[in-house]
Amino acid sequence: MGGPRDDTVAAVCGRFVSSTAPAELAAQFGVDDGPAPEAGPRWNVAPTDEVLAVATSRGVRRLGAFSWGLLPGPHATKRLINLRAETLAERPAFRRRLERNRCIVPADGFYEWKRPAGPHGAKVPHFIAAADQRPLGLAGLWAAVRRDGAVDGWIRTCTILTCAPNELVAEVHDRMPVVLAPGAWDTWLDDAEDDVGLLSSILVPAPSDALTIWPVSPAVNRVANEGPELVAPVGPPLSSKLSSK
Repeated sequence: MGGPRDDTVAAVCGRFVSSTAPAELAAQFGVDDGPAPEAGPRWNVAPTDEVLAVATSRGVRRLGAFSWGLLPGPHATKRLINLRAETLAERPAFRRRLERNRCIVPADGFYEWKRPAGPHGAKVPHFIAAADQRPLGLAGLWAAVRRDGAVDGWIRTCTILTCAPNELVAEVHDRMPVVLAPGAWDTWLDDAEDDVGLLSSILVPAPSDALTIWPVSPAVNRVANEGPELVAPVGPPLSSKLSSK
């Protein structure tokens, strides 16, 4: 309010699930040798929570802990939960992150809220996961800035990139996180790759048939709620409805 609209910041993908063990994630995303972070399953990950992300530094691919909500500079106070993939290269600060500080945020799925058809009623939460039930690789950017009080003097943060929805997700929301195809993981995590055109070309919506969506309990609305029951279906998957059109 009161300032110009920032078309780079996108409000979407505000909750996700991280239930796969870190050691399994390390194997799936080709992490180099090193101790996997300790982390228990989370079914309602929210902004500012600590999340796991895969990033490459000096040629070494690691799985590490980041605070969700990018702080792009040492004096930044506003956390950037999501950024629009389409406009990253237009902003110098974000373009540099795109060139140098890319990561993948593994997620077993994410939540979106569908608006009611009429003027009244509550939004209905839905869970979106891979059709094969394997963890998704969400495209992200990361930053490390010096902060007093941080364990080693640095705070490491990340953001999740978003794009236009595919046909399936459009049933629920007008944006979706960039779900990287497994064949694009190596390119995205290659810290020697800085071709912005090439990197931007892989930030596209995932195919509809790669995902599945079903409605879930409004219990997920409360951040404090946790547990696998949050992703239990309370109705038929939208993917079946879409295929029958």
